[in-house]
Amino acid sequence: MFVHCVYFWLKPGITDAEKQQFIQGVNSLTKISSVRHGWVGPPADTSREVIDRSYSYGLVVAFDDEAGHDAYQIDPIHDRFRELHHLWTGVKIYDFE
Repeated sequence: MFVHCVYFWLKPGITDAEKQQFIQGVNSLTKISSVRHGWVGPPADTSREVIDRSYSYGLVVAFDDEAGHDAYQIDPIHDRFRELHHLWTGVKIYDFE
């Protein structure tokens, strides 16, 4: 199993329509054929010293293997989503096996 975790910081002041465009786009990534499981959402309402809730949305997708991840990276759906990069100020990615 190969797990890809992505955290986005949306730009302050984006419109509701732009936020919806982002949400639709990030959700589309979970439909890429090599994705076995996928989740998208804002930070949970948890509060402990070790929890980072500074991001706007998180994406976690799981693949059978690294080859599935590599196919995801070049999928046209992923390419279209990357065109929305003007909606976020930062992104952080953590991959693990």
